[in-house]
Amino acid sequence: MAYLNTDSAKQNTFDAIIIGSGMSGGWAAKEFTEKGLNTLMLERGRDVKHLKDYPTTNMYPWEFEHRGEVPYDIQQANPVISRCYAYREDAMHFFVKDTEHPYVQDKPFDWIRGYQVGGKSLMWARQTQRWSEYDFEGPARDGFAVDWPIRYKDLAPWYSYVEKFAGISGNKDGLDNLPDGEFLPAFPLNSVERHFSKVVSGNYTGRNVISARCAHLSVPQPIHTEQGRVMCQKRILCQRGCPFGGYFSANSTVIPWALKTGKLTLRPHSVVQEVIFDDKKGKATGVRIMDTETKQVMEYYAKVIFVNAAAINTNLVLLNSKSQRFPNGLGNDSGVLGKYVAFHNYSARISAEYDGDMDLMTDGRNPAGGGYIPRFRNVKKQETNFLRGYAAGFSASRWAHSDESGVGKSLKDNLSNPSLTNWKVGSHMMGETIPKKSNTVTLDPNQKDAWGVPLLKFNISYDDNDAKMKQDYFEQMTEMFTKAGFKNIQTYDSKQAPGLDIHEMGGVRMGNDPKTSMLNKWNQMHACNNVFVTDGACMTSTSTQNPSLTYMALTARAVDYAVSEMKKGNIT
Repeated sequence: MAYLNTDSAKQNTFDAIIIGSGMSGGWAAKEFTEKGLNTLMLERGRDVKHLKDYPTTNMYPWEFEHRGEVPYDIQQANPVISRCYAYREDAMHFFVKDTEHPYVQDKPFDWIRGYQVGGKSLMWARQTQRWSEYDFEGPARDGFAVDWPIRYKDLAPWYSYVEKFAGISGNKDGLDNLPDGEFLPAFPLNSVERHFSKVVSGNYTGRNVISARCAHLSVPQPIHTEQGRVMCQKRILCQRGCPFGGYFSANSTVIPWALKTGKLTLRPHSVVQEVIFDDKKGKATGVRIMDTETKQVMEYYAKVIFVNAAAINTNLVLLNSKSQRFPNGLGNDSGVLGKYVAFHNYSARISAEYDGDMDLMTDGRNPAGGGYIPRFRNVKKQETNFLRGYAAGFSASRWAHSDESGVGKSLKDNLSNPSLTNWKVGSHMMGETIPKKSNTVTLDPNQKDAWGVPLLKFNISYDDNDAKMKQDYFEQMTEMFTKAGFKNIQTYDSKQAPGLDIHEMGGVRMGNDPKTSMLNKWNQMHACNNVFVTDGACMTSTSTQNPSLTYMALTARAVDYAVSEMKKGNIT
């Protein structure tokens, strides 16, 4: 649906344009509108309004035709998206269909997408950790990628700023490799998770198992009440959209906040084909879109443009934004656009059993998921045969189990007398991958999508560093599990393709040198000063932390700078 009079260039002109309405785009909208700028937010997918457009959020299991499972024929028709953990009957309407959004895989890459207002902020895992100084200094110290143009001190106040508004639960753990934040009370570890935490800290220096930090309102503050949100109900149905606003999403929080200012125009069904660069004016003047319902092509104009289409799509938009000045993509004087794409390695897992604490069991649900093990490899110095390191999740649970064997009375008796299982424990690796020039996304020269945009080609893969890191994770976790008295330890390599981690980053990286990077320390293009990128595409390296909190902080910081520059007349 169109909200604007497309016949009038004046009515199509705004102070700021934001491409994308997800995690970072939503924050850009909040910041721009609060500062009084008339802002246009463009979203390629449909509108999803908080409360109104969560069709499954209050459904019971028996109300689903397939009891939550995705039918076989739908799985077969959508082989990529079906691999995502959250792609189930209750939430599959928030994910793209593979056949409707094709791409080219020179090497296997599972591109997980959610095209709607709010983007993937509706379905994210909600884990939130700050980066530390060690993460920002990593490339310069270890000699990969390029040096970050910022350090922890530059982002620390912005982490605090977004944490207070979004609502992050966690403990003050006092770790220099995982800085503390502005926390609501944490969701506590259970008895076996606490046992493992004590064993790890008692046997190792620099290794910790802490309560996972997550974007859930454990104890809402007045700012959250003002947003219309209430306490997390621990339903663990978050991917359906939360009617309580118990977890942070763009839909429940920053977008409604921006709309209340009266300064935001939200336009869904708008595929951005390119950012328009005026060779005579020497700046970007607007964007060209296609309305997905009418197929009409339109242009919108603004003084400043934030590209927040999510990492891979941001690369796509900029690669397709060609002009006489930028024949290889907007701002691409360095030639690095679409290169050095990286991700997180989530392919390793380990499980075991524990026969202690047999007088206890788990009760209720933990939306944080249990424990978190901050990175402990190569933090302060190089100590392994691979670069960088990994973080890990950890959880333990025990539940009632019914014997389903038997027929008739014996089956009824079995079902009526459930017994408790042993404690089951598990961990998954979150490994940092090294940005490489050979890991690229490029435009297919021959194929286009339904909206006239070239298909994207992926040439991204693991390397030997990833294999060595994975082996170390298996060895170290097996040793820690053994020390904790866990038994029947089993390692598992999923061999999943890159992308299923849903943490793709890079391609439009930040850096000090315009010859080797696209963006400066303010996320502003070196070669086109009225265009900013603050989503995953801007990342110089990936570290191990879940990245969304960093995107939020970078976005708030960049908008503050952009508005300041506009007031000074440096961005016009």
